Amino acid sequence: MFQNTKCECGHQNPAATVLCESCGKPLAEEAAGSDAPLEMRYDGMARRSQKANPNFIDRIWNFFSSVKVAVWMIVLTLVGAMLGTIYPQENSFINIDPSVYYEQTYGLPGKIYYMLGLSRTYESWWFIGLLVAIGTSLVICSLDRVLPLYRALSKQQVRKHLQFIRRQKTAFDTTIDGDPEKWVADFGAHLKRKRYRVVTDGTALLAEKNRFSRWGPYVNHIGLIVFLLAVLARSIPGWQMDTYVTIPEGQTVQIEGTNYYVKNEKFTVEYYRDEELPEKLKGSLRAKLYETKAVLYVCTEGCGDPTREPVLKEVKRHDIIVNDPLEYEGLKLYQFNYDDRPRLQAVRPVLVDKRSGETYGPFDLPMTDPELKYELGPYTLELKAKYMEFALDKNGEPTTLSREPNAPAFIFMIKGPGLPEGGEPYMYFPLQKDKVAFGQDKINREMAERFEIKVRSMEDVTFSQYTTQLNVRVDKAMPYVWVGAAISMIGLLMGSYWHHRRIWLRIDDGRLSLGAHTNKNWYGMRADVAWALGKMGIQVEPKSLDNGGNKA
Repeated sequence: MFQNTKCECGHQNPAATVLCESCGKPLAEEAAGSDAPLEMRYDGMARRSQKANPNFIDRIWNFFSSVKVAVWMIVLTLVGAMLGTIYPQENSFINIDPSVYYEQTYGLPGKIYYMLGLSRTYESWWFIGLLVAIGTSLVICSLDRVLPLYRALSKQQVRKHLQFIRRQKTAFDTTIDGDPEKWVADFGAHLKRKRYRVVTDGTALLAEKNRFSRWGPYVNHIGLIVFLLAVLARSIPGWQMDTYVTIPEGQTVQIEGTNYYVKNEKFTVEYYRDEELPEKLKGSLRAKLYETKAVLYVCTEGCGDPTREPVLKEVKRHDIIVNDPLEYEGLKLYQFNYDDRPRLQAVRPVLVDKRSGETYGPFDLPMTDPELKYELGPYTLELKAKYMEFALDKNGEPTTLSREPNAPAFIFMIKGPGLPEGGEPYMYFPLQKDKVAFGQDKINREMAERFEIKVRSMEDVTFSQYTTQLNVRVDKAMPYVWVGAAISMIGLLMGSYWHHRRIWLRIDDGRLSLGAHTNKNWYGMRADVAWALGKMGIQVEPKSLDNGGNKA
């Protein structure tokens, strides 16, 4: 990658290296001719992002290895996340049509919000792309820095160049008497009492402690990468779900996107008595407890086949109350809400031929899962459309406002004697109020003069008293999110509470040269050096060891 440069100690160094990897001698001309303290980041090792004449791949590497670029990507992600909090996200809705909700609730800003796709911010391609870019930046930033740092720390030479030692931010020179090798050994023994790892080479010494703290930022990066990967894994089908199901009492509903079905066997609600409520709330209904007796099934046969009745196998029963969900193999069903309004479940209407007076039927018409074809004597009813809450949009076209049978409507194609071969459409509203409100006879025109679909009595109408609303959650990525967060915290602790300290010393012809470096807490570093020198009979003040204006 780089053209090598040979130091006088014989070591071959990459061309962009500022200090010799072995002896520490300054190699760059501007560094070699200065007396200023040395820049010790990565011990002067070259990084790939500093390569001269970069090619296309190097330019991409340089882009993602830039801390400024990483900061901007984080800022853009935070801004995007903030935009997603302006209005509720679509995935928090229950039985609401988002294309109508935002405009009706928030006006023009809501409509623009929906049109821009901000209602699905956290699932959008651009938000996920920003997360991927941040993860890429973390990986490249780490590799660009950790590899040179590893080379620098693994190739440390005990006897450093005098210029390297004297240009440290903590430095000291003096003359000594006696055996230099014994002096070095005794000095090293004192440093060991401060938990330094000491290595000697004749009259030279290297003392080091807490090297592991230098890997703290990169352990932190690993944790953040695991965290981001876990967040992105939520987009994998089946890894994450946060949705809602509405189940009338006595019915079984499929959990969308899964092979699971859940039945609301019975819903119970208990209200506070007046004497249990504060004075200002007396006379009002306040729920004390609401509970769903739920049964969870898994589909074993006929799953997803509209022509077959699914075969269900019971896997778990649980009485769901607030904060006590039904749990099964990572699936959790929480009690979210309930509705005590009676809901239409099914009707048993008949087909009346007004001309002949004949009545055909009755036939079972459930609101949620009706048959596609009904045979009624000589006539056939084919279901063409179903609207759970019928309404007309701004263009006058039929639409549904929700998935609940608040105003159900069915369009049948009636085929049989006296009708065209392709049949004639007939719109049926099960509820009398909807027949009047939407003008069923006017919609059906000539067909209303010949046929009528009606319920003969209330015995043919089935209502549910309560409807439960459950929050369905699956989050297989959450354990990895916590693992990533734990690794990141370990990295933060490593880098924050421990400091990498190194002391180099050599004695030449009775002249002692000492230099020291730390990545944090320079006062503590100088105090260690002053203490060890004091034990050797050399009394110095810690602040007098400051060689470059680096203040504690």
